[in-house]
Amino acid sequence: MQQPGAFINGERVHTEANVEVIDPSTGQPFATTPDCGPAEVEQAVEAATIAARSWRSVAVPERARLLRNIAALVERDRESLAQIEARQTGKPLKQARRDAEITARYFDFYASGVEMLYGSTIPLNNDTLVYTSWEPHGVTGHITPWNYPLQILARSIAPSLAMGNGCVLKPAEEAPLTALMMAELAVEAGIPAGLFNVVTGYGETAGAALTQHRGIGHLSFTGSVEVGKVISHAAAENVIPVTMELGGKSPNIVFADADLDRAVPVLVNAILQNAGQTCSAGARLLVEESIHDELVARLREVFAGVDIGPALTDPTLGPVISQQQLDRVMGYVEIAKDEASISYGGERLSGGSYGSGYFVQPTLIDQVDPASRLAQEEIFGPVLVTSTFKDADDAVRLANGTDYGLVAGVWTTNVSTAHRMIRDVVAGQVFVNTYGASGGVELPFGGFKRSGHGREKGFEGLRGFAQVKTAVVAL
Repeated sequence: MQQPGAFINGERVHTEANVEVIDPSTGQPFATTPDCGPAEVEQAVEAATIAARSWRSVAVPERARLLRNIAALVERDRESLAQIEARQTGKPLKQARRDAEITARYFDFYASGVEMLYGSTIPLNNDTLVYTSWEPHGVTGHITPWNYPLQILARSIAPSLAMGNGCVLKPAEEAPLTALMMAELAVEAGIPAGLFNVVTGYGETAGAALTQHRGIGHLSFTGSVEVGKVISHAAAENVIPVTMELGGKSPNIVFADADLDRAVPVLVNAILQNAGQTCSAGARLLVEESIHDELVARLREVFAGVDIGPALTDPTLGPVISQQQLDRVMGYVEIAKDEASISYGGERLSGGSYGSGYFVQPTLIDQVDPASRLAQEEIFGPVLVTSTFKDADDAVRLANGTDYGLVAGVWTTNVSTAHRMIRDVVAGQVFVNTYGASGGVELPFGGFKRSGHGREKGFEGLRGFAQVKTAVVAL
């Protein structure tokens, strides 16, 4: 059984108590990591603080070179990273390999991005020179979830390091192993010891100690609304900025003139990728009444042919992350039995090749009341719920009818309809005749309403890890 330590100041750190890492494909532990608490967090923040004092003065081209070194090492170790990512999360191996590729891309992108991020001059008057510059926060804290450990680490650690900060990361206890691998790769790449630290353990202990620490200058969090509220309170107590990505209940809106041959494979992938455990999953299907029966029939046929199995066999659909998540998904299926029509799936798969893994059939729930829990709450599993609409006004009303506003998809061949939906649907990203961006490293990402605030990815993500300083010089 693997027993990697936490990673603080360039060294492995162990604790008396440990946290088991469960393989979702088998339901059995295959590794343990330290159960860190306030003492380990204090060590990590102190190490990052000391390292950041020198790092902020390192010339931007040198920072960029070291980030590119990390990207090259991720490419070198892509297969081993993917194997561990698949095993700890249950995601199919091809998805984990793609996650590793995108991780390398983040470090490459932000290496280039920081080299092109300039301050500005402001023409106040002829007797005064005014200019702005970007200043790091100091030490940034990062709380990452279990669904995309590599990608979400990279999209916040890479821009933070690029802008001159030190970093302390608390990965989800369910899937911490690739974060520890990444910290070692950073040191191998030449990143100074102490600049990138990883404290493992539970959110209630290690996570709470990190978010409450007065040495943190910025927090980045991806996860549930409930935990996001707690972290927001901690950030408010210390009066520091926080970037929040809190999930969604994202709609795919399919009009009668849509190209269904093009739409159906994308609609299926949008809900089955990573077993539906994606903040931006296309979890709601809003379909114009006249094509409802045809589209549901097509989806049911595709769902019936989905290959399901353990992550390392590289199926189309792997298990959900844990017994707790499986119970959550099946709880919503029970609601559907009373409130809607289960058009396909809805069963747990166990025994035989599934063993004790956390497998659930792809599930299609039809004719869902838009006001019901099924349509309003984030299920976070391979469960697609459908509702119908009459016209564009009705589609907008339904699309905007939840507390979330992260992503939306629009399927139509009418350019006017497409642009109207882009304008009127409340979401941080709107896709037309496609869905998702295969990583979308360059594309600002974040939500409206209860999907969070702030933006990651692209240049917006880079700017979030620094503050603007204004200089005014009398000539």
